[in-house]
Amino acid sequence: MTASARTQHRPDSPRPARAGGRPGGAARGLAAGLAAGAFALGGVVASGSPVSAAPTAPAGTGTKHAALKAEAGDLLDVTLDQLRPTQPSVGFDQIYYKLGRYSGTKDEQNGDVNKRFDDWCETNGQEEAATVPPGATLSDPTSFTCTVPVGQETDETRAAMKTVVIGPGGELYLTDGHHSLTSFLETPDGGAKTHIRLRVAANLSGLSPAAFWQTMREKKWVWLRDENNDPITTDQLPQRLGLARFHDDRYRSLVYFTRDIGYQAPEAAAEYLEFLWGTWLRERVNLDTYDLDSPASYLTAIRAASEAMSGTAGDTVIADGRTADELGRMPEWNAGKKPTGGEFGKLSAPISDDKPGKLAYALDFRGRIAATPACTKTLTGKHTGPLVVSSGVLCLNGTRQTGPVVVTSGASLVATGADITGPVQAAGAHTVQFCGTSLTGPLSVVDTKRQLTLSGPGCTLNTLNGPVQLVGNP
Repeated sequence: MTASARTQHRPDSPRPARAGGRPGGAARGLAAGLAAGAFALGGVVASGSPVSAAPTAPAGTGTKHAALKAEAGDLLDVTLDQLRPTQPSVGFDQIYYKLGRYSGTKDEQNGDVNKRFDDWCETNGQEEAATVPPGATLSDPTSFTCTVPVGQETDETRAAMKTVVIGPGGELYLTDGHHSLTSFLETPDGGAKTHIRLRVAANLSGLSPAAFWQTMREKKWVWLRDENNDPITTDQLPQRLGLARFHDDRYRSLVYFTRDIGYQAPEAAAEYLEFLWGTWLRERVNLDTYDLDSPASYLTAIRAASEAMSGTAGDTVIADGRTADELGRMPEWNAGKKPTGGEFGKLSAPISDDKPGKLAYALDFRGRIAATPACTKTLTGKHTGPLVVSSGVLCLNGTRQTGPVVVTSGASLVATGADITGPVQAAGAHTVQFCGTSLTGPLSVVDTKRQLTLSGPGCTLNTLNGPVQLVGNP
């Protein structure tokens, strides 16, 4: 659809607070005190030992009350921070495509609204965007309108909505839409408090946790394999949405880019259909032999994968007992079109085109993400006690850290999806990076040598509960 005078509003990413002063000797004194009585972990001084993962923040009381009474087929209004994932990984490049397009202006230059408004309306059961005035944002659904008003949804518009299962205690388990909702969460005018309506697949709140997960497995409403297709347990699932909480499954992205080239999602699509295709492709397309930073090489991988999909016999069992035809195999690659036409031709369009392809958007956005140094040591799960990073790179991946953290000169700290209770001080560090991390306590980062990252493309917003001091950083 087209409309005049439609523009998107992209507020700047929230900027961290700045304050004067520097810790100097105080930081050095604290580091020395922390080191006393702690054990050495390479260049990292730590105390305590890793145990279980952190719990999720509870859903709001009002939402839980409504969820406990919900029945299958009901529509439930939620905020993104209330949802618990049912898969450990997503395809980052699929989300990067959405974020690249959402942050661009080419949709508007082509006389349309920005795709993020169409995507939100469709996900909310309201078809597509109708009016998007200047200044409209996803975080304020009253700032724009959709073609189907609330309360006038049809079977067709409801079918496009994402689904949720109500678990014990009224917890909300997202069973479809991890990529779409993570894109809404990560885009600057969205965020964790963005509202969306979900269609209730089932209310299992009366079951015990063990019976709940047993039912989730039987219904195939949970995907318990990691980004390498290795099995995981339910307690290894992320606790919240966000790029910082998920692992990147390259084959999940690969399958996304083959859509309408090698397969088309059938009306009665299998749960986690793209992961099933990805499982099959792992043995047929070795992504390690391609340069996924190069558009030409990536396109070659996509062509090889999609040709393998359409070229296999329709009765071939792909995964989980499903045949290629059941998973939407296209009998003709690219619908019989030449590589320069059809969906493959559209996918191949470079970022310089008026209508870039999905891959071009994904790689352009990925190129804007701050580099992350390789981890020297990694802590996961729960850790109690002080941490002193004296050399190398300490990564806190989904870690629940209770106790002060000090990063000394030349060392690096990367906190991704972590929960930290206690002060964090870094003086003369090489790199400090926080993404999707909750900090309860003061943060002081002074004279970072190479890179300080607290926000930006691909960096899930942090929650900083305490004073922030940033001085003399790049």
